[in-house]
Amino acid sequence: MAITTNYKELKLCKHGLPTWDAMLPVVLLVAGEHAEPIKRSTIKDEAIKKMELPKSLQQLKSDRGESIIYSRIGWPISELAVSGLLERPKRGLYQITNLGKQLLFEKGNKLTSEFIRQQPQYIQHQKELVQKGNNEIVESANIANDDADSNPLQLVDSVVKKYNDSVSIELLERIRKGSPYFFEKLVVELLSNMGYKGENGHAMVTQKSNDKGIDGIINQDALGTSTVYLQAKKYQVGNNVQRNEMQAFFGALSGYGSDRGVFITTSDFSDGAVEYAKNQHIVLINGLQLSDLMLQYQVGVNVKKQYTTFDIDEDFFIEDD
Repeated sequence: MAITTNYKELKLCKHGLPTWDAMLPVVLLVAGEHAEPIKRSTIKDEAIKKMELPKSLQQLKSDRGESIIYSRIGWPISELAVSGLLERPKRGLYQITNLGKQLLFEKGNKLTSEFIRQQPQYIQHQKELVQKGNNEIVESANIANDDADSNPLQLVDSVVKKYNDSVSIELLERIRKGSPYFFEKLVVELLSNMGYKGENGHAMVTQKSNDKGIDGIINQDALGTSTVYLQAKKYQVGNNVQRNEMQAFFGALSGYGSDRGVFITTSDFSDGAVEYAKNQHIVLINGLQLSDLMLQYQVGVNVKKQYTTFDIDEDFFIEDD
């Protein structure tokens, strides 16, 4: 299907720029023209060129001094990645997926935001956002919008939490695409950062073969008198850990003469697995908890920006009689 890319023929909004959803097929087309993954900035530059956007529109700035078109193209890139039409094989790089190629061919300029948000990966992404409490975020954001002067920090907190939750879910998606051994190393590093290793302890990933049902071992002191054993299962969404796997882990713990274990998965646990783990004092961490902990203890992420807010120090203004 022929795809229109000239900005004049796309849906336009304020300033005469294309709307972000009108640029969805343009962004996909740019990504599809490259056999290798490309940078986000490359997609933006080539999309602007493909739309034949004049310099006057390219140079438009927001109130914060940012390029409006650069910011706007960021939205379709992000939405396409969330929907599974683009993928991120490496940090900062994007590549069109088979689904992206198929939908670009079938839909062309009729590829809308409504359509890509019907894709299973996008629906799962939204479901996980709701599980993280973003249904409450929408409500609090609406309250803040109605009365922004009386409670501006509530809006800021809501926006920051929603952004971090999106990063958390993207992080989980990246982990699910990695190898099982990478996941095992990740969970050992996470629990070490959480303080399980102790000051003089030692953490290790067991051998890839013949691990006897244990993926990681953390000695909490130099002598190894207090040890935590780990099981890590890299499962896709819907493939939950079952009771029999929990029983097998408990058996592996017994083989090491231990009753202390942490079971971590990228999916979730069945009710039977949860019940069994509770009775055997096994700590469970599912995918959503895992990605939240990774943000909290800064594993696999960087701090992008921090904000400081102020209020009046009322004691400072108390004058002596």
